[in-house]
Amino acid sequence: MKIPKSIINDMLAHAKEGYPHEVCGLITGKENLPTRVFRMTNIDESSVSYMMDPAEQFRALKEIRNEGLELLAIYHSHPTSPSYPSQTDVRLAFYPEAIYVIVSLQKVGNPEIKGFRILDGRISDEVLEVIP
Repeated sequence: MKIPKSIINDMLAHAKEGYPHEVCGLITGKENLPTRVFRMTNIDESSVSYMMDPAEQFRALKEIRNEGLELLAIYHSHPTSPSYPSQTDVRLAFYPEAIYVIVSLQKVGNPEIKGFRILDGRISDEVLEVIP
């Protein structure tokens, strides 16, 4: 997936603002090109898990539909672990059409962002090509 640098910067800023807790959000767009980030509240307030606020998620998905956008990706951060889906991430991957993006802050000063498809418990890498 091609992803604008502005979207990358927004996810990174969100992850740093939420540290030491995980943050989460939705990435939307059209024709597989991300154009907007919906930051969600992590009601778990945890450094090892996230759960989107259901009311926020409902409102965001309604707005996405009303604006004719598509849900392209779901992102969250790993404050102290690698950018790879945990067992919990795999178990809770309910949107097979979405790319799961993980922002790792494990390496101070060198954040890592990777994308994955999670289908039927299987993880596969999804290339994220950063564009201007």
